[in-house]
Amino acid sequence: MSQLEMAMATLIQTFDKYAGSDGKKSTLSKTEVKTLMEKELPGLLKAAKNPGEVDKFLKGLDFNGDAEVDFQEFVTLVVALTCAAHSRFCKQ
Repeated sequence: MSQLEMAMATLIQTFDKYAGSDGKKSTLSKTEVKTLMEKELPGLLKAAKNPGEVDKFLKGLDFNGDAEVDFQEFVTLVVALTCAAHSRFCKQ
């Protein structure tokens, strides 16, 4: 597989690893998202100034308002974070 194909597979595997432990395998609950972020994005959580910011961030991920994060919403998060990281690295 190419690097991009491996990255795509990693996104799918990461989502699937955390989805379903609280119920549906097709979505992440609030608890599952927090666990995923603690394990996979610890730097992002450390950068948050208070826990309320994280809750607000998580609520913003739920575009359709169903109190869960589906794969499309998860990928949107990853894309937004990747764009922010790219901008930051380009400035350095």
